[in-house]
Amino acid sequence: GRLYTDKPTSPHLLLPRIKARLYFGHADQDPTMDAAAIERFDEALKQWGGTFESEIYSGASHGWTAAGSPVYNPEQAERAFEKLTELFSVTLK
Repeated sequence: GRLYTDKPTSPHLLLPRIKARLYFGHADQDPTMDAAAIERFDEALKQWGGTFESEIYSGASHGWTAAGSPVYNPEQAERAFEKLTELFSVTLK
């Protein structure tokens, strides 16, 4: 959450300094990163020009990947784990 804000400390402002391949899995029910913020963040990622993937996890709330969390979503957590495993297998050698 809060990857794109109007504040001068917004994390998206660091994109020009990043050289890594990035992956973002956004929960569609996250009050800290609503649909409008995701859209603005995705636009910032496109302007950055690096390699990235950004997708929305339907039915997920902030913290959905943490087993034992009240908002844990096993199906979407498994999908996120697979995406991260793919990212690591391609980038960590």
